[in-house]
Amino acid sequence: MFTTASLAPRKNRHAMFVSLLAIAGIFLTTMVLATNEPVSVSQSQVIQLPQTGNSNHPLLQKVSLSPNDAPQHSQSIEIGSQTGLDSETVTPAVSTPTIDLESANITEVERQHLDEAQSIDTQSLSESSTDNEPENNIPWQTVEVKSGDNLSLIFPRVGLSARDVYNVVQTDDADALLNLRPGQILRVAMDEEDGKQRLQALQLALTPTETLVVEATDSGFSAITHVKEMEKRQQIVGGQIQSSLFLDAQKAGMSDKLIMELAHIFGWDIDFALDLRQGDSFKVIYNENYLDGDKVDDGEILAAEFTNRGKSFRAIRFTDKSGASRYYTPEGASMRKAFTRTPVPISRISSGFNPNRLHPVLKTKRPHRGVDYAAPTGTPILATGDGKVIFVGTKGGYGRTVILSHGGRYTTLFAHMSKYKKGLRVGQRVRQGETIGYIGSSGLATGPHLHYEFRVDDVHKNPLTVVLPKAEALPAELKEEFASLSHPLVAQLDNVTIPSLALSFE
Repeated sequence: MFTTASLAPRKNRHAMFVSLLAIAGIFLTTMVLATNEPVSVSQSQVIQLPQTGNSNHPLLQKVSLSPNDAPQHSQSIEIGSQTGLDSETVTPAVSTPTIDLESANITEVERQHLDEAQSIDTQSLSESSTDNEPENNIPWQTVEVKSGDNLSLIFPRVGLSARDVYNVVQTDDADALLNLRPGQILRVAMDEEDGKQRLQALQLALTPTETLVVEATDSGFSAITHVKEMEKRQQIVGGQIQSSLFLDAQKAGMSDKLIMELAHIFGWDIDFALDLRQGDSFKVIYNENYLDGDKVDDGEILAAEFTNRGKSFRAIRFTDKSGASRYYTPEGASMRKAFTRTPVPISRISSGFNPNRLHPVLKTKRPHRGVDYAAPTGTPILATGDGKVIFVGTKGGYGRTVILSHGGRYTTLFAHMSKYKKGLRVGQRVRQGETIGYIGSSGLATGPHLHYEFRVDDVHKNPLTVVLPKAEALPAELKEEFASLSHPLVAQLDNVTIPSLALSFE
């Protein structure tokens, strides 16, 4: 009895203790749920740690809380079970936290991948920026070509070798480097390798708008000619003949180049050495070429009018799809004939076609089967039609002579030249208006002049009166395009008053 009675109070106390623990557990669980604190059942929550002595540890540098995570002083609570009893453990954040190493390792790996991706993106941006930046400038040396200079003399002056000369002259499309002219500007870019100068690039100004560029490549050198686009400004001039075409056109503001072109355009219809009269007039619309705001030279004549002895002739320039430019009347007829009247547009006739003329040197009666054009020695002589050279050389009293054949029936002879055009040879084709030689007084001549003969089927004809064959008219399919071009130009010519000063139309 005693033993049983003494054990009963112990059992009651044990049951009461367990009940209290259960109540306390329920109370704490209710508090946790009420405060919305995260409860980890299977794993611990990873939170940011306060400053510790080992602050350089990579885990401490990588772990961070999201905005929705608990603040630094929140608690991490674990609920588990012990042997036969439900138990709970409350761990304040200020004490050593429980860190899930597996989760931390995963976070670390992800962070490393993010860092690598950022590094790659940064490197890619850097490389892209570098590609867009110009290469480091290589210093250039400027050399002015002197009389007698060539690459063999110039290259050693700038520190390059004979081998460099050989390599450059072997480059395709670089022939201009073999024919340097005094005053040309040569620019050379070099760098140094193993104590020796190495050519990187070379530039030669050919014209104000053309530059030859030679650059080093892996296989040697390459050459290309760069052409700058010029600005074209339209200009109109007009004038009246008082003394000569040359002088009066100069007074109107025309250059020698434009005057020669004007004479050539109307040379099929007007003999400027014989037909010109005081009171004749001219109007010219042409382009001026500008580069970087500065005038370079006169361009092409776009339209022109010449009134001779009361009869007006008009010419309009037209360029077809192949790039060929010719002059036509406003109605579309070709200004070009198979032959021009005169081989020396700016000259005077010193002796005409005369079968009974007294020879000025021999003082005998000998027929003069051509026309003599007096002009200063060295004045260019132009081919009067397309043809082939059949004779170049000295021919008795004719002196230095050139004979051209034009399609079999027609031949022209040019005599008393001072010299021939360089490179002219038998069998060579020449174009109408092309220079074939220069006026002189070779052979039996009393002064500088050109003796010109025109033959049809080997019969001498008077060059001033012979009926010249005409060239082809404008093709029918191009007449509409030509009309849209010519009408505004003709209207401009109509508005020019003679005499007039140069007017600029931009």
